[in-house]
Amino acid sequence: MSASTERARNALVYSSAYLSLIAMAEVLIVSALLSLPLTPAAIVVGLVVFAVYANDRIADAETDAVSNPGQAAFVKRHRGVLYVLAAGAYGLAVALSALGGPVALAITLLPGTLWICYATDWIPGDGAYVHRLKDLFLVNTIVVALAWAVTLTFLPLAFADGALTPSTAVVFAYFFLRVFTNTEIPNVRDVEGDRAIGVLTIPVVFGVDRTRRILLGIDCCTSGLVVLAVHIDYLTPVAGLALLAGVGYSLGITSLIGRVENDRLLAKAAECEYLVAFVVLLCAVLIA
Repeated sequence: MSASTERARNALVYSSAYLSLIAMAEVLIVSALLSLPLTPAAIVVGLVVFAVYANDRIADAETDAVSNPGQAAFVKRHRGVLYVLAAGAYGLAVALSALGGPVALAITLLPGTLWICYATDWIPGDGAYVHRLKDLFLVNTIVVALAWAVTLTFLPLAFADGALTPSTAVVFAYFFLRVFTNTEIPNVRDVEGDRAIGVLTIPVVFGVDRTRRILLGIDCCTSGLVVLAVHIDYLTPVAGLALLAGVGYSLGITSLIGRVENDRLLAKAAECEYLVAFVVLLCAVLIA
């Protein structure tokens, strides 16, 4: 790999830009599942994801030096540029969300607000107590899953002025479960660093093997939800096929937790689940 290619790859991965692309694909999936027109929602979500995760990586640069030294070094080297880009991205997202009305604006502000509560010391107490939501067992992952499930599901609806339906609840539950799983998989990689700074995650509390079984159980529950939704006509068979393809991919990735040496690559592979669902859904639409 040439030096320029390596720099481009590092910028894409370590800055969280690739997560923005995945998030935009997720919004397109939601729009297709709920029969919504294309709106600026995908762009807004992409900008918000970049801003939130870039800031999170800046805030955790010191502790990430243990579990992810390459990313930590990149963030420290480009800290100033990332701050400016993240602030500009969120500002642009807020400006664009105003086009969708007050509900869209409120939803766009939600991830940033929750991130502040998640990553900063604000819970009262002394040194013997936790001060961040990020330190609280299960609360940390639930907050992340809730923030992104709300944003991914309801921002496209707000822009399109769509109605809440039973299908909306299914889509929300699907993304909540998927984000929950995809948040805990990287925590396997970070288990030593999290344990050292007192962050309680499922891998820290239950160990890697039990974490694999727990997340496989969540994958199976997600599959059951999709099958049930198709059976009662809350999702079309084509939509169900696309989502099940993504969950099937996730089952394969999750089954490798604790069984492969490269946990970092495994975490990145898990995040591509939505791209699998997107490609299957796109192919089904084109064929039809």
